[in-house]
Amino acid sequence: MKFSAWRQPRVLLWAVASVVALGFLIALEIAARHYAGQPGPITNQVKEVIFAPKPGPLYAGMALMMVVLTWRQRFIAAGAAIGIDIVFVLVRWAIDAETPDGHFFGNGALWVILGVAVIAVTRRTGRERVLLLKGVGLGLLLVAGRKTGDTWLLITAKTRPAVLDPYLATADHALGNPSWLAGRILQAAGPISTHLLDLVYAQLAVAAVVAALYQLRNVAAERRFPSHHLVRTFLVIGLLGPAIYMIFPVVGPIFAYGPGTSGTGGVHWAVANLWPDTPPPISAPHPVPYDGITPRNCMPSLHTAWATAIFIHSRKGPRILRFAGAFWLIATLGATLGFGYHYGVDLVAGVVFALTVEAALRSLDRGWDRSGIQLVAYGTTVFAALLVSYRYLPMEMAKYPWVFGPLVILAMASVIYGYVRTTKLWEPKAAPAMQPEPEPQPQLV
Repeated sequence: MKFSAWRQPRVLLWAVASVVALGFLIALEIAARHYAGQPGPITNQVKEVIFAPKPGPLYAGMALMMVVLTWRQRFIAAGAAIGIDIVFVLVRWAIDAETPDGHFFGNGALWVILGVAVIAVTRRTGRERVLLLKGVGLGLLLVAGRKTGDTWLLITAKTRPAVLDPYLATADHALGNPSWLAGRILQAAGPISTHLLDLVYAQLAVAAVVAALYQLRNVAAERRFPSHHLVRTFLVIGLLGPAIYMIFPVVGPIFAYGPGTSGTGGVHWAVANLWPDTPPPISAPHPVPYDGITPRNCMPSLHTAWATAIFIHSRKGPRILRFAGAFWLIATLGATLGFGYHYGVDLVAGVVFALTVEAALRSLDRGWDRSGIQLVAYGTTVFAALLVSYRYLPMEMAKYPWVFGPLVILAMASVIYGYVRTTKLWEPKAAPAMQPEPEPQPQLV
């Protein structure tokens, strides 16, 4: 009986996914040590059991893990995490241990997550054990995703000595150089707008956790996870995106064309001192060398992709969540451009990338059919066509902006339209209300 259970397709799928994930983490660990001489995601995660970590990702992971717990268990888990952190802080203070800035506490959250895993294995059985382990896996995946992303960025800087920023800067003429325009607008808007957008940009993960917690709010009561939720999309975007970084390494306008009047950016490695005052001239682009520290993390804009995913998943929430999702998307787009972190063409690619990933995950969940396959294939084709155009047609895009600009926007809009149209067909149809049959009226004699 147990052997036949292991042969079920879903069990085999989870087993294969776990093996692939472990192999991927091991490969990143080896690559980080080989290319950068630094520990990878596995070593960094293990170190945080004892050494001071960043508290944000760990407590966010614990919050996601607690969706499988009852309210009483959540209070116990939160109290235990805080108590353990107090002990760690006191011990570090007593021995005068040095800790990096912002790494004061967070061990308690990791200890609680691991403790729930131990309880699930030793004290629970059946569906209850599986539910607790899924919660633990969800929390650890969020933390591991952050570690994996940091390692990926390090590898991009070490393995891609040349960047392709001149290609995107040239292609961006087709969209009117939006990063240059947004940079000047943000400078004129004053410090309040700058601080607000900086907060939105930096706390994107917090917004994602809030939206995910709303989606997973009934897990403890129903004792099961919904078939699809934001965390899945968030993690897959973060997993696949860096692979595109390796193919299309770009550092961004503030680094390639800074510092301008902002006083920041790639001072020694910049192609020219232009951003955000003067759009780059139209000239034949070519790869340019850059330092081995700055991540090549622009194409596509994953902040845009993640904000798009938050927007999509907030549409079925209450009004305040829908408003927050729309605000976070608009503010993230403004921040990515206004701070000079991305070109306009990065954002277009990020939207197409997010919608294609979301469509693929929803198709995987509901079962692949013709509409799902067509939508994913179309999104993938448009995304590939955008990257090929940016790389091999930037001069044409810059010389004929009134042709290529609308084409780029139209390509993105077509994917948005296809996603909305197809997913509406996937929504369950509400059964029509049963109308009571008219009763015969008594005849008057």
